[in-house]
Amino acid sequence: MPVVVRRLKRSIKHALKRSPRFKSAYFRLLGLYHGVRLKSARLRSDSVGGVRTDGVDPENVVWIFCTGRSGSTWLRGMMEELVSCKVWEEPKVGQLFGEFYDKARESRLVSTNFVMGDPTREVWTRALRDFVLETARASNPSITSRQYLIVKEPDGAIGAPLLMEALPESRMVLLVRDPRDVAASALDAMKKGSWRHEWHDWHATGRTGPADERPDAFVKRRADKYVRHIGNARKAYDAHEGRKALIRYEDLKTNTLGAMRYLCSALEISVQEDHLARVVEKHAWENVPREEKGSGKFYRKATPGGWRKDLTSEQARHVEKIAAPLLNEFYPSDAI
Repeated sequence: MPVVVRRLKRSIKHALKRSPRFKSAYFRLLGLYHGVRLKSARLRSDSVGGVRTDGVDPENVVWIFCTGRSGSTWLRGMMEELVSCKVWEEPKVGQLFGEFYDKARESRLVSTNFVMGDPTREVWTRALRDFVLETARASNPSITSRQYLIVKEPDGAIGAPLLMEALPESRMVLLVRDPRDVAASALDAMKKGSWRHEWHDWHATGRTGPADERPDAFVKRRADKYVRHIGNARKAYDAHEGRKALIRYEDLKTNTLGAMRYLCSALEISVQEDHLARVVEKHAWENVPREEKGSGKFYRKATPGGWRKDLTSEQARHVEKIAAPLLNEFYPSDAI
């Protein structure tokens, strides 16, 4: 990315953080612009003599399921440059349906009156499929059926079983990171003055967030969320019979080229080795501008095991107790 463009994007992000009024106007303009693009795409679609070449091919949808602060932005960035694609950035469609379904009592699930009841599962699963494909196309109106759609869904992992059932031909990536490092990164991001704290506009009122007020409780809640999201994504991964890849963040960090080579092979995505190597090098941690990384910033330190310095011993024990089954599965040599 040219230096001028990077600086412009940085200036816009800074302005968005500092001015709620500018943020509101910015997103209104984006909405108007997107509406024009969507209308234009519909006109083009209607003029191709009934032969539809636009839209999303379910086989070319690649889901990245994980939890926040797991390296999904890094992974998505590399995948975006490897293939001809569009990106659906955190649509939260998995959260929309997954949270609702996950909270339903068993007595509701067996009822024909419940909108996502088991007796009508075949119908609402088909409706979910249509909903995903149509809204994906609306969000990416210029996408063609030959392009991949990379869906980054950290908060949507809880709905992974439903989404993969609705789109069994799609491809799936399960990205896992040590829950203690996830908790440490989330804690840093929500402290006063950090990037996420500013994004919530708390800086404008001088408020402190939950990470400052009750850090131990914040860590517990983050661990609970990790278990629900990664637990559900793991179930979806085990049940999915199509193309899929399970990657640990730690392996992606220590052997990026090897991990990306495995991912492409498992998903049956054809890439040239030299192109893959160039993309991996471009997105290396060392190439992130110095002013964009560090404590309190989106790119913090990318150090597996950093939780040992970032969490108190009590906070680490909380996470280990809550996430014990997943720690034992993915990090057996480091589990309690």
